[in-house]
Amino acid sequence: MKPLSIVQNLALKYAKYSLNRSLKTQLNLDILQNSKTKLPDPNINYMLYAHIPFCHTFCPYCSFHKYAYDENLAKEYFKNLRQEMEQIHALGYKFNSMYVGGGTTLINEDELIKTLELAKKLFNIDEISCESDPSHIEPANLKRFKGLISRLSIGVQSFNDDILKRVGRYEKFGSSVDLVNKLKNAINILPVTSIDLIFNFPNQTKDMLLNDINLAKSIEAQQITFYPLMKSNLTKDKIASTLGNSYKDNEYEFYSIIEENFKDYYKNNAWSYAKEKSSLNDEYVSSKHEYLGIGSGGFSFLGGELFINAFNLNKYNEKIQNQQSSVIANCKFSSKERVKYLFLTEIFSGFIDIDKFNQTNNINLYKTLNLELNLLRLVGAIKIQNNHIESTQFGRYLWLSLMKEFYIGMDKVRAIFKDDAKLQNSSKINVIKSQI
Repeated sequence: MKPLSIVQNLALKYAKYSLNRSLKTQLNLDILQNSKTKLPDPNINYMLYAHIPFCHTFCPYCSFHKYAYDENLAKEYFKNLRQEMEQIHALGYKFNSMYVGGGTTLINEDELIKTLELAKKLFNIDEISCESDPSHIEPANLKRFKGLISRLSIGVQSFNDDILKRVGRYEKFGSSVDLVNKLKNAINILPVTSIDLIFNFPNQTKDMLLNDINLAKSIEAQQITFYPLMKSNLTKDKIASTLGNSYKDNEYEFYSIIEENFKDYYKNNAWSYAKEKSSLNDEYVSSKHEYLGIGSGGFSFLGGELFINAFNLNKYNEKIQNQQSSVIANCKFSSKERVKYLFLTEIFSGFIDIDKFNQTNNINLYKTLNLELNLLRLVGAIKIQNNHIESTQFGRYLWLSLMKEFYIGMDKVRAIFKDDAKLQNSSKINVIKSQI
């Protein structure tokens, strides 16, 4: 890629400003005093998201909702998670796909197997994606999940031993050589294996990035994802204390290197690459607009509303055991902001069929986002022809930047909902305006 032009830099800054302005107005959450249940639309086949909030190791750049692993606590949690599945099944929800995130989803294989088997029994689920760290990918363990897990995403983050030591992963998961051997042994046991890496660490050099790229490709995984390092209020101090500060932002330059080295791969989305086209990839929000989240800290997006489950593990367990909904807060997006969200999550995959988009979402995209589409075309982010929108190379970087900003915004949601005192004293919270 060529360096960003002045116009593109301005477009990037304006797009980030516009997204944060939208988050500021829309993430105005009602804290619910009574249980709220969202009934399904019988015409929609939703995606089911299940959150497993346990880890052995807490990485400084990770802001996801998690607790230190305790076997008894985890067993109780999985039992309640299965009970919550029974509750939503009784409401009439239908799912054809499931994403299990964390935390470390394979942290207790026996309990996860029971949970996935129940999901398949209750719902018409064809595809299940799960996440794991490198300590749970021994071939004997993975073979237990044949017929259950369709895609396994393994969080490697880096093959650089110095980075691994600084973030506490070297002792836990092994050296770069150890990781490569573990990953090679795990490939092809399940239908799709993905390797997740992070780029733009402080003090990361081009050579370090190229080494990560070359080692990842040598493993022959079906998919490889390169996330940009995301610094939020939850993680920036920990990142600085373990990895140092960056005096130059190499994000665009490093992204250009990644794009060049994966030009022979199919692009799942702006930061994920695959040997073959597949509906299974890390960013389920780009292909599954309507999803129901279960478990502590789970999010749902249903009919233009965001629903947030109890983060506090005791509160979550108590709600499920009392046959109540786990939802403790929600907000409703305006019709235009809902369309902007749907547009971003879908164009993130690089392509939109406008007729299909309009029919699926019951809108007129040209009418609703006329100004935005014209501006995106003017700055060279998209091409529109034959009623199809296609992302350009600059557009892919723009979507990567905006999706990063969106996830940083959701980090602020997590930060607030971990604060029980703030929730007890509030009936409404504006996430972006709140002091965290």
